[in-house]
Amino acid sequence: MALRMDLTFDTVDAVSLAEFWKLALGYEDEPPPAPFATREEWAASFGEPEEDEGGGAWLRDPAGVGPRLCLLDVPEPKVAKNRLHIDVRVGKSADQWERIVAKSEQLVAAGGHVRATFDGHHIVMTDPEGNEFCVAA
Repeated sequence: MALRMDLTFDTVDAVSLAEFWKLALGYEDEPPPAPFATREEWAASFGEPEEDEGGGAWLRDPAGVGPRLCLLDVPEPKVAKNRLHIDVRVGKSADQWERIVAKSEQLVAAGGHVRATFDGHHIVMTDPEGNEFCVAA
C-alpha cells in the first residue's frame, strides 16, 4: 500500500489562508473524522487547548489525488523563507502560458503577490502570508 502525504503549514490565520488555497488548488474543506459532526467537536475531544493553541483548517483534493493540506494557527510570526513551496500546475496545453497568467491574476485578486515572471514558463508568487509558490504548466 502506498503511503499518503499531508502538507502542514503554520499560519497566523488558518481560515483566511484556507480560502486562498481552496481557490488556488480547487480544494475543499475536509470533513471532521468520524464520529464527530464538526471540527470543534473533534478538537474538544483532545481536552482543553493550551493557551497559545490556535485554530486550524484542513483541506483535501476532491479527486483524492493531491496531498491533504493542514493549516495550523501559531502565535509566533514567520521569520524566514519556507524551505518547501507548492507548485500550482495548470496543465500542459497549447495555451498554457495564458492559463498560467490567468491563474496568477486570479490569485493576485485573492490576495497573492507576483514576485517574478519567467515568460512562457512560470510565475513565482506569494500567498497572503508571504509563503512562496509557483504557477506553472
